[in-house]
Amino acid sequence: MTALYQVKPTDLWFRKKMLADEATMSYNRAWGGTIAFPESDWADWYDYWIARPEGKRFYRYLTDEGRFVGEVAYHYDAELSGFVADVIVYAPERGKGYGRAGLDLLCAAAKENGITELYDDIASDNPAVGLFLRNGFAEAFRADGKIVLKKTL
Repeated sequence: MTALYQVKPTDLWFRKKMLADEATMSYNRAWGGTIAFPESDWADWYDYWIARPEGKRFYRYLTDEGRFVGEVAYHYDAELSGFVADVIVYAPERGKGYGRAGLDLLCAAAKENGITELYDDIASDNPAVGLFLRNGFAEAFRADGKIVLKKTL
């Protein structure tokens, strides 16, 4: 069963592993691919995203029977004047329904937190566009090589 897990500082090794994995980060190729996440950044990142989200951020791991399989998040984006979703499934775990389950769980959490709309900005060549469209998102507009999708919760 897929569930959301509130990350502890000692769990950030998994985020580092995902961000460094070329296959997992292939969706991010248009914006540089893999992302460095050195341990020296963990405390500040954790404080910003998890300890003090200030109603502007939400971050959880996706788990399956206690195993980390991905992450979901949203954050407020001033340019869009709305909250932007993020779903990343660790590449070896793709194709097992975790993306859909994670997006459903993220939308439910956002709605529970009083958010009425979620957006995502995705590179136009990213196959994840289909995942969002199949889960109730609709194209809002296209700009700068990306598609902005929107869902009313």
